[in-house]
Amino acid sequence: MTQPDARPRTGGILAVLAYTGIIASLMQTLVVPLLGELPRLLGSTASDTSWVVTITLLVAAVATPVAGRLGDMYGKRRMMIASTVPLIIGSITCALAGSLIPMIIGRGLQGLGVGVIPLAIALLRDVMPPQRLGASIALISSSLGIGGALGLPLASAVTQYSNWRVMFWAAAVLVAVATALLVVVVPEGSAEGSSGRFDVPGALLLGAGLVALLLPVSKGAAWGWSSGATLGLFTASIASLLVWMWWELRAPEPLVDLRITARPQVLVTNLASIALGVGMYALQLSVPQLLQLPKALGYGLGQSMLAMGLWMAPGGLMMMLISPIGAKLSARRGPKVTLTTGALVMAVGYGLGVPLMGSVWGLLVVNIVCSSGVAFAYGAMPALIMGAVPQSETAAANSFNTLMRSIGTSVSSAVVGAVLAQMTISVAGHAIPTENGFRVVFLIGTGVALLAALIAAAIPVRRATPESAARPAQPAAASSS
Repeated sequence: MTQPDARPRTGGILAVLAYTGIIASLMQTLVVPLLGELPRLLGSTASDTSWVVTITLLVAAVATPVAGRLGDMYGKRRMMIASTVPLIIGSITCALAGSLIPMIIGRGLQGLGVGVIPLAIALLRDVMPPQRLGASIALISSSLGIGGALGLPLASAVTQYSNWRVMFWAAAVLVAVATALLVVVVPEGSAEGSSGRFDVPGALLLGAGLVALLLPVSKGAAWGWSSGATLGLFTASIASLLVWMWWELRAPEPLVDLRITARPQVLVTNLASIALGVGMYALQLSVPQLLQLPKALGYGLGQSMLAMGLWMAPGGLMMMLISPIGAKLSARRGPKVTLTTGALVMAVGYGLGVPLMGSVWGLLVVNIVCSSGVAFAYGAMPALIMGAVPQSETAAANSFNTLMRSIGTSVSSAVVGAVLAQMTISVAGHAIPTENGFRVVFLIGTGVALLAALIAAAIPVRRATPESAARPAQPAAASSS
């Protein structure tokens, strides 16, 4: 009698979690079409307005592992709802901003909401039937890329045809809808760590270390890689993270259980995640620029902001189509094979970029192939992580994996930015990246994706036992139907 009711209910849960993940990840690319206009709109300089992107990255890096641990302690759904509140407040703050400081504050608040995606992935383990777990994980994990890809055309259309503030008001409404749906549709999962205490010293040390690492990675090109500020922050980061690791190994209730993180399956998956983060973001940093550069250069494609977004949108749609295929591959061959396949597909996509970068159709092919690889890879990583950790650590372990991807995207931003800044020509007093600069970026993407494939192939996947924490990894094999 209960079985017919269970199907639509789990389908509704998955739809709400996927919608929430897509909306949260959309915040990452929301301001990309505005970047060139922000100095004029906010009465500031290009260097200062770059903080509108940097602050979101820094806050998200610190907030994601904290949200994961709190989710394991007090309930993942509860923490998802709590994470949407600063998303709404931040969006409203940005919509009302008339100067740089309120915009930075709003974007920082938006960064607090990024943790909803690993929380949603962890919640699936508690509320979804085993036969649907693999496909569900793949879809939610891919929402990181889906939201980012769909955000470009949506934000471009609003920016080009309406007031830019409308974009942030719309974001606030979309997040408010997600909050209401979470309250009404999604049940609470287990909170096996609820009796523990939150590791405040661990959170502060990790936050300090991450800020000291990601800040010079993001701003090093502007400050100078050999400047005192850059080198000093890197040194402070190493010191803070070493002290953090020392503390976590001794804390009775650590923010991140490093003993679990050091398990070979988790450790090597996280290393692959860093490389995949580098590869994924290099595409988003290079292809939109190529599409919008003027045709007079000989290699630019002269597309408008809206047209660029539309050419990028099929990548997000492809992720939606590929994620269930990736889940079936994981069910039959294991998520390690899916992760390796995804990295190899990304490498092929970047390799195609070298000969095909001269046409919009060629870049469309590059975008679709690379996005397909991202969908395979991003759907497999949480399955590998959850197959090696106990259920009480699911949210924290997934949040840490998301953090590793974020570190990869930060490194990608620094590397691609440095390459394109060094290989330029001067046009009407402006430095424009050269064709060879973009070619080098595609070659770097190819190399990093191949490196990720090699790391993924080396993941030592253990066999699940009835007593092991990898329970969900085994039933997921039934999702091939």
